Amino acid sequence: MTAYLNALGLLCALGNDKHQVSERLFAGDTSGMQVQAGWVPGRLLPVGAVQAQLPPLAAMSTAQATRNNQLLLAAAQQIDADIQQAIAGYGRTRIGIVLGTSTSGIDEATQGIARFLHSGEFPASYNYGQQELAAPAEFLAAQLNLAGPTYVISTACTSSARALLSARRLLDSGLCDAVLCGGVDSLCQLTLNGFGSLEALSDERCKPFSANRTGINIGEAAVLFLMSKEPAPIALLGAAANSDAHHISAPDPEGRGAEQVMRLALAHAGLQATDISYLNLHGTATQHNDAMESLAVAAVFPEGVPCSSSKAMTGHTLGAAGALEAAFCWLSLAAKRLPPHVWDGQRDPQLPALHLTDANTHLNGQGPYRMMSNSFAFGGNNISLILGSAAPGQVHP
Repeated sequence: MTAYLNALGLLCALGNDKHQVSERLFAGDTSGMQVQAGWVPGRLLPVGAVQAQLPPLAAMSTAQATRNNQLLLAAAQQIDADIQQAIAGYGRTRIGIVLGTSTSGIDEATQGIARFLHSGEFPASYNYGQQELAAPAEFLAAQLNLAGPTYVISTACTSSARALLSARRLLDSGLCDAVLCGGVDSLCQLTLNGFGSLEALSDERCKPFSANRTGINIGEAAVLFLMSKEPAPIALLGAAANSDAHHISAPDPEGRGAEQVMRLALAHAGLQATDISYLNLHGTATQHNDAMESLAVAAVFPEGVPCSSSKAMTGHTLGAAGALEAAFCWLSLAAKRLPPHVWDGQRDPQLPALHLTDANTHLNGQGPYRMMSNSFAFGGNNISLILGSAAPGQVHP
């Protein structure tokens, strides 16, 4: 059964809705990456913060009053008409919610704990439920009064890509007729200091696959798809996930798990590597990730494929990254355009040469176009998604 991506709501450093994001994505706009103090002591860091005016916290209960939930609600409001139509057509018990996150409301929780350590009292705004990983999905279900399967996946930077895979399985199993799926993560000191302790943060805008790459930037985002059996121009054609469990934080240097998951996704979609029109790279700009990913991509696509990393424009949005970059493929399919790879243009001679896009790279032929998006995470978690056009009734294995 084909899973169609009927609607998309999103906001990130590139913009506050899909139209603004699309315009800036294809322009290679990095203006959303702003250098800020206060995240890591003694450091000025580029971060990808959302600039939108978000729904007020005052309208939420104490347990729900987090920036994560504000971001998520803002994304949901963008597709409210589609959601209401799905509720009217399927009923509230037949619509599920599957989200990915890595932080939930941990920023608000750590602020409350810091207050307790300083004064011996928690602030009135503190509630333990803010930091529970399931909180975003439960919040959205309560906001929309939905009663289908509702849960959160937290596998670090593959979380929200796995949410799309899980949403498709809910449709395939017949448990749901529609699923709200995607991811949300907000900027927080815990995350930035954690990556700082791993010596993974860059003090300048990240440069994926460059010989001069020095690490990642962090960003925030919320992405929400409405996935259903209702035919739409863009579908999730294939998906696969695995775990090579090479190391708790470092990828397999040979990229074997990454290579395997791309081949599995192609097989699931019934496609060959030559059928892929574009590949969104995980491309974090760390030494090890870019090295292993380039090896894996070169192995799967020996004839080359147009590809790019979007993280210089958004920062690494962690638990939201997989869904955000799937959204970029959705926007690329809708616009029939490719985003440029933003970097300094200095290839690393130790890495296989990839066909990195620029402003002059265009989609070849008349279609149909199929696009792959990769996400890799701590613990060896890997996932690959394939989006593209699908004819009504088309069935994939």
